[in-house]
Amino acid sequence: MTGTQLVPMPADRIPGWLDRTMAEYVASRMRSGETREQAEANKQKSLDQWFPGGAPLPEHFVWDVVDDAGDVAGYLWIGPFSVGSAEWWVFDVEVDEEHRRRGHARRALEAGQRVAREHGATSIGLNVFGYNTGAQDLYAQLGYRVTATQMQLPLD
Repeated sequence: MTGTQLVPMPADRIPGWLDRTMAEYVASRMRSGETREQAEANKQKSLDQWFPGGAPLPEHFVWDVVDDAGDVAGYLWIGPFSVGSAEWWVFDVEVDEEHRRRGHARRALEAGQRVAREHGATSIGLNVFGYNTGAQDLYAQLGYRVTATQMQLPLD
């Protein structure tokens, strides 16, 4: 079995990671039906709210997901959904393609849940886009339950 550790992402890597993850966020929102303008506005709202000045809020954690060989396999970002809240959120989690199907995402999320609990969280939520059925399966296995469902019918 492959090991997994959460290691704080070095501050000098956060800007590049943030650019990359926010570009993926915009693409996912567009794939889910938003216009580019809507997706870009949502991206900017997220940056302003959770990364003022380009750094994460104090109780937000951005980690590299590191395997037992010391290689960065992906990343995890969690924190309170609003300042001081006991309701936390998985804002982003991803394991790089070449490291998938080895349990890294599961172990990273479990470790993140422990950190959230240690910081007073009473729940942890996340959003998963409808097309990402593999992630939906993992989250269900970890005990996440559906709390809302949005649906859309394109009219073109």
